[in-house]
Amino acid sequence: MTADDSFDRLNDDDYPAYTMGRAAEMLGTTQSFLRAIGEARLITPLRSEGGHRRYSRYQLRIAARARELVDQGTPIEAACRIIILEDQLEEAQRINAEYRRTAESSGPSAAG
Repeated sequence: MTADDSFDRLNDDDYPAYTMGRAAEMLGTTQSFLRAIGEARLITPLRSEGGHRRYSRYQLRIAARARELVDQGTPIEAACRIIILEDQLEEAQRINAEYRRTAESSGPSAAG
């Protein structure tokens, strides 16, 4: 592995660079909170060779959103479901926008 490879990994939002303890510290939460959102299947941390949970920056952003909802009084299971639904909605909107762009670039509709 070269130094460039290591640097690229640090810039990769999906690279599992953070231990559970470090992730909890960065989020200002507990390790049990991270385990709970894992059990709710909001995020699935990768495991090191030794079996320890490792989190990516992307997963930490999702966990931060869950913590925000829980801090506002939302039960953890509901917070996880809300985030999953928000993600699904965002993906559906992205697909719809892509379809619109494709339709517009194909020219005027024959149904007009």
